[in-house]
Amino acid sequence: MKIRSSFLVLTAILGLAGTASAADTYKIDPVHSSVSFSLRHAVSKFTGSFTKLSGTVTYDAADVSKNSVEATVAIGSVNSGDDKRNAHLLSPDFFDSAKYGTATFKSTKWVKTGADTFDVTGDLTIKGVTKPTVLKVTLLGTGAGMGGSTVSGWEATTVIHKSDFGVNGPAILGKLLGDDVTITLGVEAGFGGKNG
Repeated sequence: MKIRSSFLVLTAILGLAGTASAADTYKIDPVHSSVSFSLRHAVSKFTGSFTKLSGTVTYDAADVSKNSVEATVAIGSVNSGDDKRNAHLLSPDFFDSAKYGTATFKSTKWVKTGADTFDVTGDLTIKGVTKPTVLKVTLLGTGAGMGGSTVSGWEATTVIHKSDFGVNGPAILGKLLGDDVTITLGVEAGFGGKNG
């Protein structure tokens, strides 16, 4: 009897341990996520955003090797605050969205740098060009969402050179626009629940 009880206790502990270390895959919520960017324009800073972001984040608090992220940005969702400028950004001078409708990021390695921070290396593809890129990622928190779901909040930043991806713009703007582009992602993602 004592042996059976001990076996049941051990089984329960192992079951809980397995649940705690399982990787959860969160679906990015496009309504509550966005991508912003900024770069030098003459003597000031210009900012804009992409409003359509989709993808998944797989996260295991106990084993960083199980973590992954795949994200897709709809280039046509660019918002620079001006319709004419938006159209120019979508033209072949910049993103050529008719030919390259999306930009993607797929992680290849996560390194834990703090309690809730990570260096996430991955392949960033813009305008058909793929370059290794490191995102500085912070887990902002996890909690209860709508309909019994669990949500997680993330922030990620990186700096890229737009010339690396052929997003230079016309030569006449060469001296006005900086090459360094700071990208910031604000992500809310969830799993489970009625819509999970």
